[in-house]
Amino acid sequence: MKIVNLVSQVFFLLITVLFLMYFLTAYDSAFEADQYCHSDLSSYDNLSGNYGCDHDIETHQWILYESNESKEPAKIIKKFRYKFL
Repeated sequence: MKIVNLVSQVFFLLITVLFLMYFLTAYDSAFEADQYCHSDLSSYDNLSGNYGCDHDIETHQWILYESNESKEPAKIIKKFRYKFL
């Protein structure tokens, strides 16, 4: 019985920590995440137009990326996740 109690307490603690990390590390809104993405974008030399910010609706985040002229996938530089609840 003690083992079951210990496992349930560890599980509850893990869920609580993950919940707090999720809500404390995200931006408050999509607009705020967009502003930070474009602010970081301005620090890159974007004369060639290879850098950009894009909104991913499914994962609720803005993505700063670097594309290239070839047909390879873009390189993700940074993600700006925001709260959607």
